[in-house]
This record gives sequence, C-alpha cells and structure tokens, in this order.
Amino acid sequence: AVPEVVAMQSEAGAAGAIHGALQSGALATTFTSSQGLLLMIPNMYKIAGELTPTVFHVAARTVATHALSIFGDHSDVMATRATGFALLASGSVQEAHDMALIAHAATLGTRVPFLHFFDGFRTSHEVMKIEEIDDERIRTLVPLELVRQHRERALTPDRPVVRGTAQNPDVFFQAREASNPFYDACPALVQDVMDRFAAITGRAYHLFDYHGDPDAERVVVLMGSGAEAAHECVDALCGRGEKVGVLRVRLYRPFDARAFLSALPPSVRAIAVLDRTKEPGAAGEPLYLDVVSALTESTHQDNPRFERIPRVIGGRYGLSGKEFTPAMVKAAFDNLETRKPKTHFTVGIRDDVTHTSLEYDTGFETEPEGGFRALFYGLGSDGTVGANKNSIKIIGEETSFHVQGYFVYDSKKAGSTTLSYLRFGETPIRSTYLFQKAHFVACHHPGFLEQQDVLERALDDAVFLLNTNVHPDRVWESLPRVAQEHIVRKRLRVHVIDAFRVARDAGMGTRINTIMQTCFFAISGVLPRDEAMDCIKRSIEKTYGIKGGAIVSMNHAAVDSTLAALHEVHVPERVESRRELAPVVDARAPEFVQNVTAPIIACLGDDLPVSRMPCDGTFPVGTSRWEKRNIASEIPIWDPQVCIQCGKCAVVCPHAAIRSKVYAPESLANAPDHFQSREVQGKDFKELGEAWRYTIQVAPEDCTGCGICVEICPARSKEVVRH
Repeated sequence: AVPEVVAMQSEAGAAGAIHGALQSGALATTFTSSQGLLLMIPNMYKIAGELTPTVFHVAARTVATHALSIFGDHSDVMATRATGFALLASGSVQEAHDMALIAHAATLGTRVPFLHFFDGFRTSHEVMKIEEIDDERIRTLVPLELVRQHRERALTPDRPVVRGTAQNPDVFFQAREASNPFYDACPALVQDVMDRFAAITGRAYHLFDYHGDPDAERVVVLMGSGAEAAHECVDALCGRGEKVGVLRVRLYRPFDARAFLSALPPSVRAIAVLDRTKEPGAAGEPLYLDVVSALTESTHQDNPRFERIPRVIGGRYGLSGKEFTPAMVKAAFDNLETRKPKTHFTVGIRDDVTHTSLEYDTGFETEPEGGFRALFYGLGSDGTVGANKNSIKIIGEETSFHVQGYFVYDSKKAGSTTLSYLRFGETPIRSTYLFQKAHFVACHHPGFLEQQDVLERALDDAVFLLNTNVHPDRVWESLPRVAQEHIVRKRLRVHVIDAFRVARDAGMGTRINTIMQTCFFAISGVLPRDEAMDCIKRSIEKTYGIKGGAIVSMNHAAVDSTLAALHEVHVPERVESRRELAPVVDARAPEFVQNVTAPIIACLGDDLPVSRMPCDGTFPVGTSRWEKRNIASEIPIWDPQVCIQCGKCAVVCPHAAIRSKVYAPESLANAPDHFQSREVQGKDFKELGEAWRYTIQVAPEDCTGCGICVEICPARSKEVVRH
C-alpha cells in the first residue's frame, strides 16, 4: 500500500492520530517537546487509561512561562506526571539509544504507555560515538507474542467491543483503581527487560543506579544528563577520600520506593535531590517530594533500611539548559556538610533577591587529563556547525578515540555567534558541560576579535586559527591588544587563512565550512594530513552528493586550494597593539540596555544576578537598535545613476539596515564631498518647485550581507553587464 502523509494542525492532532493508530492494533510512536508535549496531554490520559502500549520520545525542553526558551529542562515532562504514562530517563547519547529499545519492549510487556525522555539540546543535539543495537538483538528483546497480544486487543468489526465509554460517579472511581495491578507490576517488569538487555548487549541498567563510595555519607539524587557530570564529580571527590555518591533515577514513574531505598547505601546521612524544573508555590520540586515520601514511608516497614532517616535537601539546577558542571555538584555536596544546609536551593545562578543560590568554585575541574578539546567561533549559517559535526564523525570513525561534539547557538540563528565544542581522547567522555580550556581555538569571523575575548579559553601552547582577509605579514598589527596579550603570554601558535577568498575562488560564495574544516585537520595533527584530506573528501561526497557533482567538485577544489592559502604567523615577543575591544553598546544607551542587554550581547548573561531580570518578563522596546553586530563580509553599495527610486531594497531588508530619504536641497549644505544623492523622481515631489534630493544609505554595522536587496532590485545598468 502507498503510505498516506498527513500534516496535522498541531501536536494535539498528532497525539490523536497516534491514539487512533494504537486502537487499530498498530505499533505507533511519536516524538515531541515542550508545548508540543503539553498539547498531547489529553490524549495521553486516554491512552494510559485504556492501558495501551506505546512510547513517546521526548527531548525534554522548557515550557514557555515569562519567556519562550527553546532549550532543555524537565518542565515539560513533569507536566505529564498525572497522565499515567511511565517516565523513563536517559542521561547520555548511548543511554538514549538503549532506553528507547527498553521502553518499547517494556510497554508491550506491562501495557503501561511510556514516555522516554532525555535532555533537550544537551543530549538530543550531542554527537557521540555509540554502540548500535542491531535488528537481531532488537527481535530478541521484543517477543512477537507481545506484539500479537497487542494486535488482538485492537478495535475491529471482527471482534467488536466498546471502549471509551462515559461513566457516572457510581462506578468511575472503582474503574480507575482497577488498573493498579499493572502499575504495581511495572517496575519489576522494566527491570526484567533491563536485565535481558544487559545479557544481549553487556550494558547493565537498573531502575536506580548508584555510583560512588559504598559507605557514602552524602548522596545527590538526579536524572538526565546532569547525572553524567555528577558521576564525574563523585569520582574526583572519592579520589580525595570523601565519602560521597550519586544516585541516578532511570524509571521515574511508576516510582518504586523499595528499589530506590535499596539502591542507597545504608550509611547515607544527607541527601541532596536535584530537580531540573521549577514548580512555583509547591512544597518542593517533584523528584524531591518523591524522595521525601519514599524515606518517610520507609519508617513504617518491618525492616527499615536506615536506623535514622537521612536529612533530605531539595535544589534546582539547569533550567532552560543552564550549564551544570561538577563544580556545581560539589557545591551541593558542600551544602550538605554545613551545620544548617540551605534548603530549596538553586545552583548555577546568583540569586540576590531571595538568596537561594549556592556559591561554587568555578576553578574546580574534574575532566580527565589526556583528551583534546577544540573550540570554534562561527557565524550562524556559515557552515561552521555542520563542518564540525562532520569533523567529529570523521575522528570517531577513523580513530579509536571516544568523541563528543556539542554546539551552542542562540535563538537568532542565522547571523548570530555559534560555538562548537569538540572533545576526543582515549578515555570515555562523561563531561556533559562546556569546557573552559581548549587546545585549539578557531575564529571563523574576524569581527569576533573586536567584540569579545576569543582567546580567553585557550590553554598555554594552544593553536589559534583565524580567518581574515588581512595579509599574513600584517595580521599581528591588526589584532586588538587583549588578543596579542593572550598570544604572547600563552605562547600560542597562530595560523591564518583568507577563507572568504578561497570560497569565492571555488565558487562557494560565503560558505567557508569545508575550508576551515580542512585547516583544522591540517594543523591539529589528529590524523595524518593526506589521510585527513581523503576523509574530508569522502565526507563531502556523503554530505553533498545528493546536490549534484558540481557542488561536490566545488568543495573538493576548495580542499585542494586551502593548504596553499594557510599560513603561520610570526609572533613577536611583546604586545604592540593599543587597540582595545570595541564597547558592547554605545555609551548613550539607556540604563536597562547597559545593565541587561549589553552583558547578554557580550556573552556574559550567565553572570547577571536575579535582581537585574524583570520578574514578569516585561522588557522595554527598542533595545535591539543598540546591538551592532558588524557581521557582513560584504555590503551593498548604492549606485545613484542606476537607481530608479522604487524603494524595494529598503522594504525587503530583513534587518532594516537600508534607509531611503527625500529631503530639501539645503540639507546638503554641510555634507561631505563623498556624500551621494540625486534629484528625486516622481510628480509629487516635482510639484514642490525645487530640486529635492534622494539618498539611499546602508548601515554597515546592521547589514548582514544577505544580498536580498540586490536580488530584489529591478534596475539594470545600460553600460555595465549584470550591474
């Protein structure tokens, strides 16, 4: 049969379609996040109430409150707790791959629908080498008998039943409790699936997995990618002799209190429960309340696990993808050791309003030695992120290294700064946070050097790669003072290339990704140079082959010409530049822009305290006019002799960087000689009786070089072809 493709109006419709497919006996699944998941909640209640096996895969992301955010936390998932879905958490790329299969196998065995979630962006957008599960092992874990039973429960005229009735108060309550045995049996059946999964893959999971000192006195409890950073922190602290541990939650719903208590070491005396969500007005966040409940009810058992119930402290971290590092985990451990621990704390921010935040040592690092870290500053849509994804895949496929690629970009997308973080080395990588020190730093747009301290995170003796159109002999004098200071003090090796020229010569326009990728492999020495070039060309064929041979040939030509255009810069022994970084915003900007907008533009938003932020998300208007990005490598120039004064260029400019003005001739009295204007056309202005003037100007600092104005311009020169 030919599949039918239907675009639903929203995720609510998608969930309804899933519900219908499941009731027809199909095996159906869906994928969603944030508000999309919330739109599915009504159908989720129905699916769970009818004990229908399915799995919803969710990249857990922030639900819009005072503001929209596309980044990750658990606020969307926590909104579904009452639906009756089982909630299964993954903390890494490998786990997301594994838990997806475990969820599908478990839902068929339990008849409880599953929501399998992992942290949006931090896990969903991470590139990492994993061990793939082949189809044969999938068949082993998912018995066809369970699939047959699901299909036999389908609504069909061949075996008619009524499902989805309306009930009155006399029976609804009883019917609601009739499903209890399925939820009671669910945790044990999930653990059975996990055990069978371990037998066929060698990777063992449990409902709750503990890691750390077997006699730990302080334990943190959390789920998702934050558990990886906590794991790394615990290893470092245990190495110092501290009795600490981390308990990661995998099956959050149904919450098996006995399994939770059994996973905790009996020696524990203080627990910090970390939630990646906020529930204003609640007695505590969801996971915290479950842990308190489990420990409180344990006192009623015949054989209580603890002689004295541990103290439990709740805290919040990582909202909207906020960084969560081992230093912050250590702060939670340190808080447990104080005489009066801070309760319902936050970590990772500076709360100077309600004073919930913990202080933490930003210099505390736990990342294993021996790995290689590379940081790339790119411009949205210049191909930097795509090239680095290819690079990390090449390293993962062509070497025995463990690899990780993570990419940071803001909601402006095209034209904004992108940061690519590549890690690789001999040891497994659990560092689910951004590194602060790099062995290799690349700046793909020279304007960044004028606006921010690009080399702050370069290690001593690191390599710096700069894309610039300045001649190699004059690059040093073109650098601002802060960049020269880093280069001299840290003994950096500096390489430069005019990637824009190489791209233009190859017919690639402004796409410099392939060129900069070639430079990285040529300089870093990760692979032998010839082998690296072959790998890049194979990657190009794989990535661009569908677009035709001409595109592939263009990129191959760019690779071949890149090495000749790559130069190492001689670095003097002393700093010579007197140029400082440009001010982030004009001194005339209003107070709000100076105090809030400017730090955000300067990538220092993490340092803003709570008191600076509007409590209800209300911002003043007109703040973007103070952000001058200077990102265009080329800008349009107005030719008064060709212009027909239609004004289309000013209308279509997406960033309002083009202004057209009509003005009286006396306005030109003090204009400089090079100021361009021409007599205005149109009968309305002719009636004024004077030779009024017309000018179009482009604001270079606001122009992004998109070229839309050139494409829309209907005027053509009669003397110069294609002008």
